[in-house]
Amino acid sequence: MATHTVTNQAPPREGVDEFALDLPLVEGVRRHGASWAEPELTATGQLVGSAAFQHDAELANVHEPELVAFDRWGRRIDEVEYHPAYHRVIGAAIAAGAHTSAWADPRPGAQVARAAQFLLFAQIEPGHACPVSMTHAVVPALQQFGSADLQDEWMPRLLSRDYSPALTPGKTSALFGMAMTEKQGGSDVRANRTSAAPTGDRSWILTGHKWFCSAPMSDGFLVLAQAPAGLSCFLVPRVLPDGSRNPFLIQRLKDKLGNRANASSEVEFDGTLGWLVGEEGRGVRTIIEMVNRTRLDCMLGTAAGMRQATAEAIWHAQHRSAFGALLADQPAMTQVLADLAVEAEAAITSSLRVAAAYEADAPAEDEPFHRLATAVLKYWICKRGPGHAYEALECLGGNGYTEAFPLARRYREQPVMAVWEGSGNVIALDVLRAIAREPETADALLAEVRLAAGADERLDAHIAGTELLLRAAQRDPASADAQAGARRLTEALAVALQGSLLIRHAPVAVADAFAASRLGDARGFLYGAAPARAAAAIVVRHAGAL
Repeated sequence: MATHTVTNQAPPREGVDEFALDLPLVEGVRRHGASWAEPELTATGQLVGSAAFQHDAELANVHEPELVAFDRWGRRIDEVEYHPAYHRVIGAAIAAGAHTSAWADPRPGAQVARAAQFLLFAQIEPGHACPVSMTHAVVPALQQFGSADLQDEWMPRLLSRDYSPALTPGKTSALFGMAMTEKQGGSDVRANRTSAAPTGDRSWILTGHKWFCSAPMSDGFLVLAQAPAGLSCFLVPRVLPDGSRNPFLIQRLKDKLGNRANASSEVEFDGTLGWLVGEEGRGVRTIIEMVNRTRLDCMLGTAAGMRQATAEAIWHAQHRSAFGALLADQPAMTQVLADLAVEAEAAITSSLRVAAAYEADAPAEDEPFHRLATAVLKYWICKRGPGHAYEALECLGGNGYTEAFPLARRYREQPVMAVWEGSGNVIALDVLRAIAREPETADALLAEVRLAAGADERLDAHIAGTELLLRAAQRDPASADAQAGARRLTEALAVALQGSLLIRHAPVAVADAFAASRLGDARGFLYGAAPARAAAAIVVRHAGAL
């Protein structure tokens, strides 16, 4: 036998339809009234499952963005160069409407259809999802708070499915970013020092520094700055109406743990023009509309990573033999794969439920529900992402630890979703404030959870315990005990919601495994919760057996 004959290695997982194989996603799209989008989602599933798209995803991360601060003659241009593969990836996502299709065609199910598109693209290449998400999220902020002139100028470009990376005047499309945090404040944006001074012609001059500004080649940004009346929100374009460049001085690109295909930067504003969005002094209220939508995409992006990790782990185990049998057929491995699958299904199912709550025709009670559920699930799903990626990576053994396979990249990627748009304590304290200031949000979430009441005694017990925690926190949210317990409460609410959704909508084997391993005092991956036959059925379901 030749020394380099390759045997017992899994074939490439390519040439697959990532939509059709993801049964929780397919079922969620149908359950929430978006079945009309299935032809487009199938086309996307086949695209992102192709060898060419997967290779572009790899190239976009290997050949990272590079800052080009000056042109060859020494003129400051502040541009970022990306590999052509990145432009192909994001161009395909924009063409498919993964950014603003829900706003361009707001029919029933539009938010869920757009969420599914976003999830499919982010499953294979997550870095480009940052500007796609921010572009989706800026639309309702501009619709609610932007002046008529700003809406007329920007809305047609935001809703376009064209993609052009060039910073040139007269573009028919636009991508958006945001710039909130500064060195001295981080999540405490009220500590920001960037200043805004009125010019007298409805524009403002911004001066200051932003510590994190992702996707700096976007066409416009929502920026927080201190105006005379307090912290305010401004629209800052890269190209001014007269075609000249707005001062947008990129100091450096961040050297990040993951998210390598996406450029994140520090920027200086020095005589930079911006236009007020919303009321002066009410900047947080204005930009929080954008933040809520990007928090939902953090959930979707993490769920996308869980789906990729689960699918890759199952694929490997179905093709790799050890100790005389396929890994997937060995009970210990079957339990690991089933647990990965249950976590992914919980994330997908609950994220789509929240997306449905943002539909234009959603019932009135969905508004207070999504205000709290977005924060609760953003905390929990994103917190679960890194551990899930590691467990999947380990299923591939040494292959999983190498950059030649996608799970090493996914492992480095997942933590960003827990940090972006508020890390753990920030989100948990947001939950505490919401249930105290808007008690109807807690009532709406509990009402959703109780739709499964009586179906599983473990869930019933968990709901009862969770409500005790919630009511105690509502009585004195400023107390040290309430704040110290904010994470525990947030986690209990998240698990209650996911358990309720799975008990109502998932196969019995999935719902029972979730209840056995995650309700009550259970936290983490508790292997062996599902009987062997049920675990095998869960694995088959997530392998995509239609």
